[in-house]
Amino acid sequence: MRATAWQSVQETHMDSKNAPHPGLYLFEKFEAGVIHLDAQRHVLAMNDYARRVLPVDEKQPFDKLVTSFHPERSKPKVNFLLDEAAGCPMANAVPMTMIINIPEQVLLIKVSRLADVKGVTTGFALVFYDVSQVVGQEPTSAEPPARNMRLSRIPMVADQKVSFVDTSDVLSLESQAHYTRVLTRDGYHFCNLSIGDLALRLDPAQFMRVHRCFIVNLQAVQELGREGSKTHVVLKGKNTQPVPVSRSEVAHLRKALGLS
Repeated sequence: MRATAWQSVQETHMDSKNAPHPGLYLFEKFEAGVIHLDAQRHVLAMNDYARRVLPVDEKQPFDKLVTSFHPERSKPKVNFLLDEAAGCPMANAVPMTMIINIPEQVLLIKVSRLADVKGVTTGFALVFYDVSQVVGQEPTSAEPPARNMRLSRIPMVADQKVSFVDTSDVLSLESQAHYTRVLTRDGYHFCNLSIGDLALRLDPAQFMRVHRCFIVNLQAVQELGREGSKTHVVLKGKNTQPVPVSRSEVAHLRKALGLS
């Protein structure tokens, strides 16, 4: 993949060669939201930035389970983060990204276990950064404002860090339960955003959900094929597998490809 397509948060905004402490740049650039949970995962407190970013007045989260004010599709991810922190206290877990129920924002989230002097779990610290400006696509003046911010980059987990791939380098996306497998010319990568969240935020002029489990980049479609009653697309690139197309989406896909 081109060097510009696969970038860390630090590299996205400045040349690391010009930064005396590039590893600290993330913390200088983004304000952190902090939420304190007790051992039973109830919200105890949060800092001022978290109060500004999260819908506190609407959800009234204090003394409630942290999952109680998340949409159903996000609850397994929140529980996974907390389970990982609780189950492996000595591990330095990879930060996990997640789109919560804030249409205009993408938050990078990490959870750490808190313990007393004896090492007994007393709660959790949930820290998040608003990375919307890293992954967001600037709307053109002719476009009406979209309810869900469009992505120009997709966050992924690789090599013990969160990185971003340009949407123009994505060939297809495949649902993997609550997560997504992203295919680029370099192969498959892991994204822990759901395909539903991504479908809402990708440019519909560039991407189309052709199946409940697949989204394709229309510019990457090389061939539209058919075997019996089943339709599929073949993507550009080496070693790509045919992508199934739902019957209900065949006509829409043909129109998007200029075939009808």
